[in-house]
Formats: sequence, C-alpha cells, structure tokens
Amino acid sequence: MLRPPRSLRYRIVLWLLAFATALTVAVIAQGTVVVEYVERAAWKSLLTAELDHFIQRSREIPGYQWDGTDGLSLYGGTDDAQLPPPLRGLGAGLHDDVLIGRTNHVVLVRDIDGIRYTLAMDIEAFESEETGYELLTVLASFALLLAIGVAAVFGVGRLLHPLSRLARDIGTMDPGDQPGRIKVEPGAGTELVVIADAFNDYLGRNARFVERERDFINTASHELRTPVAVINGAAELGLREPQVAAHQLHRIQRSAREMEQLMVLLLALAKDPARLVSSSEPLALDALLPRIVEDHQHLTAGKSLQLRLAPPARCDVQAPAAIARAAIGNLLRNAIEHSDSGCIDIELHEDATVVIRDPGHGMSPEQISAVYGLLARNDGGVGDTGEPGIGLELIARLCEHFGWRLELQSRGDRGTTAMLKFSN
Repeated sequence: MLRPPRSLRYRIVLWLLAFATALTVAVIAQGTVVVEYVERAAWKSLLTAELDHFIQRSREIPGYQWDGTDGLSLYGGTDDAQLPPPLRGLGAGLHDDVLIGRTNHVVLVRDIDGIRYTLAMDIEAFESEETGYELLTVLASFALLLAIGVAAVFGVGRLLHPLSRLARDIGTMDPGDQPGRIKVEPGAGTELVVIADAFNDYLGRNARFVERERDFINTASHELRTPVAVINGAAELGLREPQVAAHQLHRIQRSAREMEQLMVLLLALAKDPARLVSSSEPLALDALLPRIVEDHQHLTAGKSLQLRLAPPARCDVQAPAAIARAAIGNLLRNAIEHSDSGCIDIELHEDATVVIRDPGHGMSPEQISAVYGLLARNDGGVGDTGEPGIGLELIARLCEHFGWRLELQSRGDRGTTAMLKFSN
C-alpha cells in the first residue's frame, strides 16, 4: 500500500529541524573538543608551574619537602612506596582522567635530573561541575531545537499561506465558467508571482483553445447541415427519378465541393493561429481570383445574375492557398445567394484587397454591427442576426486568426460591398 505523499510544509519543517540538529551537534562537538584542549593546556600549565616551583625550591634549599597542598600529591622516583598503583608505569607527559580509588585525577609525569617525578591533582569536584555544565548544554540544545521546531511550524505555515491560497483558488475554478485570473496576495514572493503569471497565461491559452473548439462545433453543426441536406435530397430524387439523375449528381458534386471548402475553413478555425501562420506560403492572388470566380459561376444558374471580374492587379501574399480560396469563395457565395439579378463586381487591388460588390438586398446596420462585434470579440454572435451573417461569421473568425481585415458597407437597396484585405 502506497504511503500518502507528505505535504510541502511537513518536508520543509523536517529539513529545518534536521539542519538545526546537525548544526547543534556540530557546535557541541566543536565546543567539547575546544574545552578539552583548553582544559588539558590549563592542567599542564598549572602542574608544570607547581612542579617547577618544587624543583627550584629543592635546589635552593637542600632537604626541601613538599608541603602537601590540598588536592596535589607529589611522588619522586618509581620506587616511591607511596606511589599509587594506577600511577605506576605511566609515561612522561600529561595524563587526564586517571582514577585513583574512586577519584579522578590529572597526572603530570616528568623526568628531571634522572628522577621521575609524578604530580597528581584531584579534579573530582571540577569533573562534577563539568558534567553539570554538559548536561545544561544538552538541555539547552533540546530547548533550542524545540523552539526552532515551533517557530518553523508556524513560520513555514505563514510563509506557505499564499501558496495554499493559490492552490485553493485554482482548485475551486470551474472549467465551465469564464476564465478568471489568479491573484496573489500583496507582498507575495516573486516565485508565486511567476507561478500565477504562468498559470494565467495558461488559462488564457486554454480559454482560446476551448473557444475555438466550441466555435468549431457550433459552426460545423450549423454550416454542414445545408450541404448534407442538399446531398441527401438530390440522392433521393435521383433514385426516384432516374431521368434527372445526372442533374442531381451535379448538385451532389457541387455540394461536396462546398463541403470540402467549408471543412477547410472549420479545420483552420480549430487550429492554433501560430501554427496556421507558420504554414503560410507565397500565393499569387491575381492568379487565384479568376479560378474562384469560374468555380462559382454555376451558382448563378436560374438567376439574371452576372459575375464580372475586373483585370486583377499583380499581388502576392503569404497565406495558405486553400484557406484564402475558401475565404474569398465564401464571400462570393454569400453575395450570390443574396442577389437575384444584376451584376456582381469583383476586384483585386494592389494592396491585397479583394472587393466584392453585389446588387442584393443589402445588410442592415444591426447585421453589419454584429459582424464588427464578432471581429472584436470573436464570440460567434453573427449567426444570430440572420442568414447574411452565416458565411461572414467564418470570414470574421479567419480574419481574427490571420490578422486580415474585413470591411462591410451597405448601400441600402443597391446591395453590399465586402472588402477583404490580406496581410502582405
């Protein structure tokens, strides 16, 4: 069974306590070594001074005797009958923590004038005090670690509070709601600001992705319904009346071609704009425009309508050919569908602007405002304004993707002028 993951607060506090413990142990160890060194130096200096004093007095005063200072015992020669057994066999130098009976002694052994002198000092009282100080140091260390632990728990908790609030705000966000922004508390660290900015950027990119997906679904369900219905109706009529099958097959072919162009537009809208721009290629609009007009001539059948293309100016742009063809074709089809008779003028200017003037019913100011609103918001609102906005909705979204500009001018009862300017 997997152990649940530890919280960041727990791990930070644990590492702080581990660091404080290691630092305390190191300080105590260093203090112990220093105290031991100083202690031995002090003992050696004291005992050496006492022994030098005795030797000097012995040389100055023949027969001088050790006066037996409290805590100090002097023995001359290795055959001294009073020399305690623990001191026999000790080499020259200082010897600490030598137990004589039940009492700790520090012993200095020196060879002077062929005689080995042994000076022992009782340090039991000092050792007791030293043990007490060591115990006090250990208790103080534990108290310090406890204080550090309490301070770490509350301090780290306070330090991580903005992070916990940030995580709580992220956790309460609903993917179905409009994307908001994550805000950090005043005085928050730069790391939290970086995290919040990065997450807000992700929210914006994700919102645009969701919007493109929603637009694709809504537009696809709406736009594909008409050509599919035409194909189904033509197929059923062709099956019932074989004598008109050829005509219906042509209708099916045209509807399939329109669906193909429509799918190009819809798939373009579903992709990231940066990827679309990177897939652009040099495109000669003056060569493309006549083919588009020719492909849409069949839509004028049954109408007293003429497509008139002015000699196009030489113009090259950077754009995906299939998408540019579909965009211009969608504008032209929209003009044909809403015109009954007259002449539709198509022009290409040197600044990469395609102009289509139709003699149709015109667009109301509300419909034109809706198209411009879509260009500003990209919220799909044009579809609610009536049929003239359906094709224009796709063009408006493509303009938002590629940085193109669509302008509409209603001429009242004399029709509408659509201008699509490509980015050179």
